[in-house]
Amino acid sequence: MKQILKHSFEAVSLLTTNNGMLDVTIVPASNQPDWIIPSSLILSVDDYQERISKYQWQEQNLAVFHLLPQDRTPEKVIILEGNTTEHRFALQTAGELRQLQARISDVKDTELPEQFADTSVDKIEGQSDENVVLSYLYQTVMIDDNVYLVPDLDKIAHHLVNLDD
Repeated sequence: MKQILKHSFEAVSLLTTNNGMLDVTIVPASNQPDWIIPSSLILSVDDYQERISKYQWQEQNLAVFHLLPQDRTPEKVIILEGNTTEHRFALQTAGELRQLQARISDVKDTELPEQFADTSVDKIEGQSDENVVLSYLYQTVMIDDNVYLVPDLDKIAHHLVNLDD
């Protein structure tokens, strides 16, 4: 078994700032708040209307994390950078991505709304407790009265890499 080099996606380093502003992308998600991801981590957004567990991107076979239930047709694959090439992965979703630039002072911590606390999202093959929102929730934030989920990308990346072992 190969040794997994631990890397850390630290929230502060992910939220790159420019004059007190955050450059983020809002990624639509089903049965949970939309995800908020630093725009600088998005390597590519490709149209893809078939549900997949692996995605070939620049000669690399990436694991896919689904933000849609199994019965919903995906529209795109979003490639996310990792601390290593082995920790890159893709998100599969439907709907339009939105760019957002927000002042750091406008981002407020908030609680995950109760209706999402026990919500399961579609399972990745071989996945167990990772299908529950709370298992990959890093933080919930509110911007302009909208609640967003800040995912624990580190945990997701390590989980997906471990599925391949």
